[in-house]
Amino acid sequence: MKRTTKWITLAVVITIAIVALFYITQVTKPTKIVFGSKLFNEQYILAHMLAHLFEENEFQTEVKESLGGTMINYEALKQGNIDAYVEYTGTAYNVILKLPPLEQWNSEQVYQQVEEGLLEQDQISIAAKIGFSNDYAIALKKDWVEENQITRLSELGPFASDLSLATDPEFASRPDGLPQIDKIYGFTFGRVRQMQPTLMYEAIKNNQVDAIGAYTTDARVDLYNLAIVEDDLGALPPYDAIIIVRKEFAENEELMNIFKILEDQIDTQTMRYLNKFYDIDKKEASDIAREYLVEEGFIK
Repeated sequence: MKRTTKWITLAVVITIAIVALFYITQVTKPTKIVFGSKLFNEQYILAHMLAHLFEENEFQTEVKESLGGTMINYEALKQGNIDAYVEYTGTAYNVILKLPPLEQWNSEQVYQQVEEGLLEQDQISIAAKIGFSNDYAIALKKDWVEENQITRLSELGPFASDLSLATDPEFASRPDGLPQIDKIYGFTFGRVRQMQPTLMYEAIKNNQVDAIGAYTTDARVDLYNLAIVEDDLGALPPYDAIIIVRKEFAENEELMNIFKILEDQIDTQTMRYLNKFYDIDKKEASDIAREYLVEEGFIK
């Protein structure tokens, strides 16, 4: 009888251990990982890039393209409806955490405050910093910039009153946008026109304006032969691309090691080049992502 009881006890212990092991496996190694994306080119490409990396490591994945804007993706992440997406430090700082603007923006300071703020506020962690920034910037025709030997915004002052500028409505009115340039650099453009991004690129292409509030990873910067002028006094926030995840993902070394494959791997020029395939060559985001990862040796 005692021997029977002993075997029953052992069987119960083994069963509990198997169930516990199964539970732990389910928690630490998800059966499917879901990636969200915002509503534009590089978001689609990067979401698929993450999916391909995880598929290479034998995970099932799903990409929710065009899930929505910043807060839709962020709330989906918090609620567990997606597991990761690409955010930008300036957006996290201003839109998600609603922190006060800095007198002079510093990318490392913004990154640190975002990292600490997301974790403290919502238990959200940064899995990797991809390497590029999709910043707002002032762009002019390359020929004009070279002719007048302009490389920095601080050198644009003597010309500004004679220049017309087109921007999207958000950049024109946000306190950390064009008004901040006016404040920090002490000049204003002669005329400011607000319009949709596609129209503002067409406007400078057709010589209807002299400058635009461009995005640094936009392929049209190269396509239309524009030059980005350096924000040398740090008037505008940095928008470094980061992958953000829930805390439980951040505690899983296997998952984090996969995210870390993209750590500092894509610079701004490369992202602009990849966006060109989507915007101009009309290739599928998933194909662009896969071809880049294969070319770099990240997947087979």
